[in-house]
Amino acid sequence: MNERISIEEIIRIYNVDHSFVNALIDSQLLHPQTENSVQYIIHDELSDFEKFMNWHYDLEVNLQGIEIINDMLRKVRHLQTENRNLLQRLQVTRFDWEESDEVL
Repeated sequence: MNERISIEEIIRIYNVDHSFVNALIDSQLLHPQTENSVQYIIHDELSDFEKFMNWHYDLEVNLQGIEIINDMLRKVRHLQTENRNLLQRLQVTRFDWEESDEVL
């Protein structure tokens, strides 16, 4: 089982509003697990929570802005991965082409 932390502990430790955490959950930016009526966030999502918290409290980005920024960053990471894969394929194809050219 993944390590996790309760929503109440997050609110206490990070000193954030309960409504902010609920808004992140309602927007599906956080995905809590519930056990015995207690909601938990797995530790893997804590870095996302900290990022959202910093955007909101330090940069004064509202929830809609957080959703947009997060979606854009996800798309950029996907495009970077796709670009990396295409470059690797291009290098392999180029290498194969150069080897076949040597035979001639």
